[in-house]
Amino acid sequence: MMCEETGQEIDWDKCPVEWEDFPSPVLTAVSIYNLLGNRIYPDVGYIGKDFTNFKFLLKEFNVKRHLKDFTFEVITFMESRQIELSQRKLKSELDKIKK
Repeated sequence: MMCEETGQEIDWDKCPVEWEDFPSPVLTAVSIYNLLGNRIYPDVGYIGKDFTNFKFLLKEFNVKRHLKDFTFEVITFMESRQIELSQRKLKSELDKIKK
């Protein structure tokens, strides 16, 4: 839309992906990830997702047997990125306090 307004050619390499660009199993995994609870401790920060309801959510989303491992991999990938971000933020805050 912006390119149409400015009269520029669309550069597809610079276009951000949209949710509909992802296959259905990825969207399902993201939905399950968002429904899982977070485990957060005041002195440590975010330590990951609470997988207590994971099997229930797989069943509710009708995740097929052959996609359960893929779903788990997507969720743990997202979780690891969130943990890293949380640790960086916590370290940054601690460094500010020390100065």
